[in-house]
Amino acid sequence: MVLESKAKSLVIAQASLDKKANDVLILHVAPLTSIADYLVLCSADSDRQVRAIADHIEQTLSEENIRPLSLEGLSTSQWVVMDFADVIVHIFRTDLRQVYTLEKLWGDAKRVKVPTERVTLVTNPDQTLKKRPVRRATKSR
Repeated sequence: MVLESKAKSLVIAQASLDKKANDVLILHVAPLTSIADYLVLCSADSDRQVRAIADHIEQTLSEENIRPLSLEGLSTSQWVVMDFADVIVHIFRTDLRQVYTLEKLWGDAKRVKVPTERVTLVTNPDQTLKKRPVRRATKSR
């Protein structure tokens, strides 16, 4: 579901910011491709920081029993790709992000605002939904 995917992408963005990621960007790519609903891109100044961001994202989502389907690039920690099925995360060392410019490749994708406040995943969506009163149709005369 796209709403769940969006919430997941926001949590991932926040987790990356927790580890001081730079230039965090969320792209809504669902209308453009079937590979994912959202891409999260971020940069780090060193290999160690790339690894720390990836580890923190993995830990944050594992607390919600969400694990990546695939995790690539940890051995060098220059460009790590985390595949969460509906959300794909790219964590670049800053110099490599400037070379590959994925945001240009996905230039038609809608950008999602990265919140400054903490976002949490809700495992039971009914907890956050307020029931609205049902409006009855009235007969027009």
